[in-house]
Amino acid sequence: MENTFHLKTKNHADMVEITSTLENWISDNNIKNGILVVSSLHTTAGITVNENADPDVKSDFLMRLDEVYPWEHPRDRHGEGNTAAHLKTSTVGHSQTLLVSNGSLVLGTWQGVYFCEFDGPRNRKYVVKVIESK
Repeated sequence: MENTFHLKTKNHADMVEITSTLENWISDNNIKNGILVVSSLHTTAGITVNENADPDVKSDFLMRLDEVYPWEHPRDRHGEGNTAAHLKTSTVGHSQTLLVSNGSLVLGTWQGVYFCEFDGPRNRKYVVKVIESK
């Protein structure tokens, strides 16, 4: 089973939690057990799992990525000027593989799934595919 989701990011860099969207889709499609893959369809936006209890984690995460990959670097040659966004996406990754058990994502107490925007705001897409098991 597969679905494409759309979202509009609001900031140049952001982490949009998509955990509830994934959980609702699992429930709506009566998926009990399996492997779920969520994948960004963009070279400047990724997917990660991280803490969802303290909002400072998101801002710290984005701040530290900016420190490693500053937006303007004198040696960047990419004509669109968004080399940092490409590097951040490759570092974070464009997808995550998650388990589904008893109709729910298998996540730790403080974990959430995030769509990571690195070159927004933009209209974005991500794909979710589940391989069901018994």
